[in-house]
Amino acid sequence: MGFLDIRSPTSLRSALSLGDESWDQTSVKSPFVVFTAPHESHPPLQHLVLLVCGAVLEVVCVSLPGYVIARLGHFDADKQKFLANLNVMLFTPCLIFTKLASQLNADKLVELGVIPIIFVITTFVSYTVSRVVAKVFGFNRRASNFVTAMGVFGNSNSLPISLVISLSQTLKGLHWDKIPGDNDDEVAARGILYLMIFQQLGQLVRWSWGYHVLLAPKDKYEEYANEVVEEGRGHPDEHETQGLLVGVDVNDLEEEHHRPGSPTHTDDSRVYEPAGRTPVGGTSRASPNDSEDEGHAGPLKNNATPPKNGLGHGVDGSLHQFEDHEEALNRILSFPRIRNDVEPETPSGIKGIPARIGQTTKKYQAKTVNYVASNARKTYDALPTPIQTALSGAHRVWLRVYGFLCEFMNPPLWAMLIAVFVASVPDLQELFFQDDTFVKTSITSAISSSAGVAVPLILVVLGANLARNTQKHEDTDPEEKEIGKKLLIASLISRMLLPTLIMAPILAIFAKYVPVSILDDPIFVIVCFLLTGAPSALQLAQICQINSVYEGVMGKLLFQSYVIWILPSTLFLVMCALEVVEWAK
Repeated sequence: MGFLDIRSPTSLRSALSLGDESWDQTSVKSPFVVFTAPHESHPPLQHLVLLVCGAVLEVVCVSLPGYVIARLGHFDADKQKFLANLNVMLFTPCLIFTKLASQLNADKLVELGVIPIIFVITTFVSYTVSRVVAKVFGFNRRASNFVTAMGVFGNSNSLPISLVISLSQTLKGLHWDKIPGDNDDEVAARGILYLMIFQQLGQLVRWSWGYHVLLAPKDKYEEYANEVVEEGRGHPDEHETQGLLVGVDVNDLEEEHHRPGSPTHTDDSRVYEPAGRTPVGGTSRASPNDSEDEGHAGPLKNNATPPKNGLGHGVDGSLHQFEDHEEALNRILSFPRIRNDVEPETPSGIKGIPARIGQTTKKYQAKTVNYVASNARKTYDALPTPIQTALSGAHRVWLRVYGFLCEFMNPPLWAMLIAVFVASVPDLQELFFQDDTFVKTSITSAISSSAGVAVPLILVVLGANLARNTQKHEDTDPEEKEIGKKLLIASLISRMLLPTLIMAPILAIFAKYVPVSILDDPIFVIVCFLLTGAPSALQLAQICQINSVYEGVMGKLLFQSYVIWILPSTLFLVMCALEVVEWAK
């Protein structure tokens, strides 16, 4: 019953030799010769066009409300970021767990090893193509790296998942003959499984090589050193000098300038404005619109701190700074709160039992921790010096491993590991997914309900991201104005055209001659083709905003790829995939 059984070379040759005369004639032709002839794996061309258009329009219809709401000003960058993070933290892990844990087993895990191989080949082809295109256009190192990032990092999450789910419900030639009784839901589940593995591999490379090298800030390039100094990044400006002299945070001065009472402040929350660069922990880059947005809502800046002299005086010698801080906190916290450091008295009687239990628990917990720590220190001091050195080294190694896990691992990766563990233990898999178990009707059903929210929410945020990233940027880089159109064309060619033309024959050869049964799955072939020509990843827009890398070109690229070229590209990719499926039988 396993859908990933390895086919031996003998059975491969026998399978290729089977079939009637018409199939033998088709098998010797190229898979890209004729699309209009009727085939077993897909309907005629006219019907196929309608089905693919319907699948694409379904994605458009789900993401369109997010675009409209964002343009109306009700879905700003902070809300988009919150929903995207909520999706990554909760709904997407539920989706990964339900799809992977229900489909995998110990035998099938070996077959999935072909996915990293295809990922490496696709990445290498995209990298080579983008470098050649950048050289043909005559770009410098920074522009070439931008084109390379756009070409290498494709969307493997929001759009392909939605297309795979839609195609599994519309195309009837995607059922796998290796699985008795295969249905549309199983096809969609396998497609999501394949996409999730591709996605995690792409995330690993995107936020390491892509973030730190390909889309690095301008000041990381030596040829822009003089320009960075002229822009004021190398020396403190007037505000910074004034802040250093009087001992006041520069951000407080900027906040003072954009305070609602300031004559230059305008309060027009109905007009949608892009929310600027996405903040990242540990960085000090701020959006030009951050102060204006805070002027509307009144919250504190993350790095704004009151003066340390205890008087609360601002630059003008007034006390209004602390008062505004207090008002901002009152607006943020809608529930009553205690504004002093005095702990509330514990209620007497039954009402105070939970508070007293909590206080007692904290007291004994602190005593236990102190007792264990003191005894551990005494034991460590009593050990010989070589053992102390070994234990110290092991402790440092553990801290590094722990820090790496905390930085590298994310909820989708944890969900994938848990799903692999559950799928590897048959008893656990039966406990979670057998119909008559209590865990299936309670925990698994709850996880499945949350998983159903992931894809619609991804698409709504996709539409809102397009609305934000396609806005005009006022502070456009002069270099971007000069080569922006060339960058756009080169990025589209490097992402949606040339990799598809090069990878299509390679995928066809893999599907026909590599004896791995996963390559016989029609939905796997479609997934591979969709990823070779998918638009650039949406997370690249976030990285470009963080590092100030051709933000205007990035917005135009998203609009062109996700709105203009997505329909013909998807149609061509699906048709090629279906022809390869039939040619490789």
